[in-house]
Amino acid sequence: MSTLLYKIGKTAFRKPGYFIIGWVIILGIVISMISINGVHISSEMKIEGTESQKVLDQLAKELPAASGGQGSVVFKAPDNERLDTPERTAAIMKGVSEVYGLDKVINPADYAAAQGNSSGASADAAQLMNLAQSATASPPPYGPFMVNNVPVPGLLISSDGSTALFQFQFTIEQSAITQDVFDSVIQSVMKVEEGTQIKVLPGETLKSVSIGVGSAEIVGLVIAVIVLLITLGSVVAAGLPLITALLGVAIGVGGAFSISKFVDMPSVTSVLALMVGLAVGIDYALFIVNRQRRMIIDGRLSAQEATARAIGTSGSAVFFAGLTVIIALCGMLVIGLTFLSTMALVAAATVLINVFVALTLLPALLGLVGERICSKKARAKATNSSEASSHGVANRWVKFVIKHRWATVIAIILVLGFAATPITKMEMGIPGASSANLDTDARQSYDAISKGFGEGFNGPLILVAEPRNASAKMTPELLGGLAMELQGQNNVAQVSPLGMTEDLAIFSLIPKTGPNDQLTKTLVNDLRSADSNMAKTYDVKLGVTGLTAVNIDMSAKLAQVFPIYVGIIILLSLIILLLVFRSIIVPIKATIGFLLSILATFGMTTAVFQWGWLHSLFGFDTGGPLLSFMPIIVTGILYGLAMDYQVFLVSSMRESYVHGHRGTESVIHGYNQVSRVVVAAAVIMVSVFAGFIFTDDVMIKQIGFTLAVGILVDAFIIRMALVPAIMAMFGDKAWSLPKWLDRILPNLDVEGEKLIASLNAQNEVMSKSASKS
Repeated sequence: MSTLLYKIGKTAFRKPGYFIIGWVIILGIVISMISINGVHISSEMKIEGTESQKVLDQLAKELPAASGGQGSVVFKAPDNERLDTPERTAAIMKGVSEVYGLDKVINPADYAAAQGNSSGASADAAQLMNLAQSATASPPPYGPFMVNNVPVPGLLISSDGSTALFQFQFTIEQSAITQDVFDSVIQSVMKVEEGTQIKVLPGETLKSVSIGVGSAEIVGLVIAVIVLLITLGSVVAAGLPLITALLGVAIGVGGAFSISKFVDMPSVTSVLALMVGLAVGIDYALFIVNRQRRMIIDGRLSAQEATARAIGTSGSAVFFAGLTVIIALCGMLVIGLTFLSTMALVAAATVLINVFVALTLLPALLGLVGERICSKKARAKATNSSEASSHGVANRWVKFVIKHRWATVIAIILVLGFAATPITKMEMGIPGASSANLDTDARQSYDAISKGFGEGFNGPLILVAEPRNASAKMTPELLGGLAMELQGQNNVAQVSPLGMTEDLAIFSLIPKTGPNDQLTKTLVNDLRSADSNMAKTYDVKLGVTGLTAVNIDMSAKLAQVFPIYVGIIILLSLIILLLVFRSIIVPIKATIGFLLSILATFGMTTAVFQWGWLHSLFGFDTGGPLLSFMPIIVTGILYGLAMDYQVFLVSSMRESYVHGHRGTESVIHGYNQVSRVVVAAAVIMVSVFAGFIFTDDVMIKQIGFTLAVGILVDAFIIRMALVPAIMAMFGDKAWSLPKWLDRILPNLDVEGEKLIASLNAQNEVMSKSASKS
């Protein structure tokens, strides 16, 4: 591997034009494909095979109009005033009528007529209304919005007349609704505000997920540039990692956009690829450039030879570090969830591109720069700092850790164990309006609905009942009995029959508790139970769907597959680390260290985003559930990135061991060689990820925080402290391998031992030939 990469590095340095033009052509192809196909982003996060999705698929097939997404709008009167005055009623009715007239919105009058004219229909709108009223055991603190003593479909008003809730249904699934449809609805209802003093609050469901790059992310990049300047000491050297990382991200993310016309591309996909691509792209190039400069200064090599050797040695570490990231991301494919698989593949492809860019384009750019990569001033400064390195901070720190190795290990375990304790209370879900900032329309709408109608109106459930016996038919009597029975269930606020055919009946059910409440989850599970008294009494099968049920199923499914995923990536990565380091102790130690860091990371994330600790510092007002797919995504990314530091740090220690250093001396020497650049790389990664903490979207905010904290813990506590302490405990035994295993494992020569030996042999032959001549 090292020899091959050495040849690639030397060729790229000598003939930079071919490699640079090649990458520019690839970028041009990506840009051309985007211009032809356009960018198509979806907010869909469908969980195939779940109960809620099965019901949606059934409705889409048998009763398409009932399978659409739901929308809601709140109308609020000024304090101590009512909405049902003639002027305000007229304005509200005009807005409601406009919404019902839109293409993608179901008009209840048309739907009722279709129901009545359908050959399979068994109940008309009047019967359904009567059943809905009879199912309500006691008058609720709200009622239908009346116009000329006629209830307006989909419109409720609170008992004090100050708040009205408009709920309606789209003709297509929630995830398939585009922003222009939402915009049409919002434009229609916002007209109600004109001259009426009514406050219109569109609900959370009237917004598609749209995530972009803002100023906070730019700040992260600026910090990365500053760190590169400090670490590498020159604008030219610092600019190369940034250029290569940006190119890699442009091709990776742009490539995903270019095929988004043919593949459903969740909007969060590009952000994750951007996060990971920038972080690893900068880090990989930083390691190689730093190694090249060290060889020029310490080894007195030419820029060409130093570049080739840096690609052959550090390039090997980059290749295998990237491979661990890719394997960790691709492990998500076994989960079988389409949107996660897409996100994983795009992120993995971006990492792979960045690896290739670092191994081919970077040496080509170094070829253009030539000897200017190290100015005379930089060489003199580096020489002086090299002479003082034995008395530097890193040297003193690693000696302190090694001297107090047992105390260090125990202290780290105790501290991280304490940080992990909140994980026992971690709740998974989909952060929504209930945890949105107080000044947002979505949060104000949520609070107004909760106050005027009950928190459950923020998460209505759709129930589908069908006879178990294929020969049985749905009747109005059966529909009414089911409605009464459902109304009597625990935690049910309201039940409204929506429609029926001979084969099934549809209900809207409003829980008393909110969408993320544990009692709501219990209600959904109870309703689905085939052994419930209701299911047995009426001999029916109940299915539950709706956005709340979809989110509940998503969280449950991801929690179920999470342990399997972790097991797969750990097993595969153990194999890679075994091959790279030819050691059993090192892979096991690396994995245990990662598990400590990930548990502590999730514990701190729970304390901040669920319990609300330091919420004002991170720009949110209220705690809420953690994003259900966040643990899987973050675990995959952090495992890969943690192994990056493991590979770079421990490969340096092994290189020192291979070149004659023994015992703790190899740990100290290897640590001193790369600790500064590992710290710089970690600071860069934390800066990039931290930039996403301050976005408006709470999902990206949680992912950015978790990744930033995870890198901080893993790089500075696990790799910079725990790793040298444990390596010192085992000494040379850390590199031992059973003889039978040593014989069958291939020697990948990540440290470049064979390469350096071969080059030294060539130099000796050339020296002898020169002396003879």
